[in-house]
Amino acid sequence: MRLCAKTLGEVPASVARPTYDRAAVKQGVVHLGIGAFHRAHQVAVFEAALTSGDLRWGVVGVSLRSASVREQMAPQDGLYTLLVRDGARMAPQIMGAVQRVLVAPEDPEAVIAALASPDTHLVTLTITEKGYCLDRKIGRLMAEDADVAADLAALERPRTAAGFLVAALARRREAGLAPLSILSCDNLPHNGALLKGAVIAMAEVHDPALAAWIAQTCTFPATMVDRIVPATTDEDIAGLSALIGMEDRAMVKAEPFLQWVIEDSFAGERPDFAALGVQLTDAVAPWEEAKLRLLNGAHSAIAYLGGLAGDRFVHEFVGTAQGLLFVERLWDEVVLTLNPPAGLDVLAYRKQLMARFANSALQHRTRQIAMDGSQKLPQRLLAPLSAVREKNGPFAAIALAIAAWVRWQAGMTDTGESFAIDDPAAQALADAQRDADTPRAGAAAALAVLGAVPDEAALDAVAAHLGHLETSGVRAVLTAFLGENA
Repeated sequence: MRLCAKTLGEVPASVARPTYDRAAVKQGVVHLGIGAFHRAHQVAVFEAALTSGDLRWGVVGVSLRSASVREQMAPQDGLYTLLVRDGARMAPQIMGAVQRVLVAPEDPEAVIAALASPDTHLVTLTITEKGYCLDRKIGRLMAEDADVAADLAALERPRTAAGFLVAALARRREAGLAPLSILSCDNLPHNGALLKGAVIAMAEVHDPALAAWIAQTCTFPATMVDRIVPATTDEDIAGLSALIGMEDRAMVKAEPFLQWVIEDSFAGERPDFAALGVQLTDAVAPWEEAKLRLLNGAHSAIAYLGGLAGDRFVHEFVGTAQGLLFVERLWDEVVLTLNPPAGLDVLAYRKQLMARFANSALQHRTRQIAMDGSQKLPQRLLAPLSAVREKNGPFAAIALAIAAWVRWQAGMTDTGESFAIDDPAAQALADAQRDADTPRAGAAAALAVLGAVPDEAALDAVAAHLGHLETSGVRAVLTAFLGENA
């Protein structure tokens, strides 16, 4: 039996479910990039708002590429289960906030209409770092990208997030509707400013007056989001079916922890975020930096070192003395680059992060984290490397993590298992390193693809680690690096 509105009453009474009238919910939020993370994070907050009696915050999800999420959710009337897992403990909750899912390439007009609806007040985005189509080295839209070029030429059928937003904002302005609060929820430093720049640049090409209206009336709050949301597997779906008595093809799983920090800058209506556990602040950057460098940076290091060594899951890597000690060493170096916000106890945060990494129930795959490394490495590892070099601090662990990323581009684990590189820059990285005849040349070529030019000492350290990884493998390198404690 498939989960849907008709079968909801058959779910065991112990499973939490919507207590509000779904038919009375208004479409207050349009979300671009509806994937597992959004359904486990932002939707959980909007679900809480609806449960509190504020029915303005139903969600229309938009997939900018694939129809897969729509195909999972449409037969279920938008219902799905958020399964929170912590060790042996499992807490399922059926979520009802998502009203419908649109597939942009199939019906771009429906997406524009949803964004331009009078009921819509918030737009949220989780489109991954590459979805912004930004050349972050020079801070501009990638005009050479085919989708960006098409949207710069015409917006009758937009292809990009920026294109859809500009087309919809033009319609809102023409109709005299209120502006929007548009929140990037991706792991990008200064994500609000980057998104605002992309949208205004797109608008400038089509209508400078529209661009000025967007700049003056719409807001693009910076945000920081945090929750570990591993990919759902067939085994997860089967396990949930046994738990709730029916099949849910749209389920997502997550850890108990959830954090959302938002710059307190809104163009109009919003939920009572503070009452829902969201932190509103005048300065997101310190929170963002701490999360990117401690959680995300460690995740990337674990993905590449652990993945090369044969660890399939994050908890396997930190479950070894080597893995735990390495992550602590990495944090010792990175913490020197932080300016922690008031209210963040870094030592307590580190302890909490390690407990989250060790949650074996999540089954968080290293290869999932390793995807799109070219988009993630600049803010997760290269920025802290540059910052720690400016402070003349130690950087050997950061350099080893970067070397593991370079080594990852060879597409083979230490045991000889081959794998495909899932990265938009995969071909460029392969081409750049093809003629590299030394570890130093290979490291320099790979980093150049990212626009990174480390100083001589940093490049030497990355190259030395890379050479050892190539000849000895991760386990031996970690043993030598960590000494007798490993």
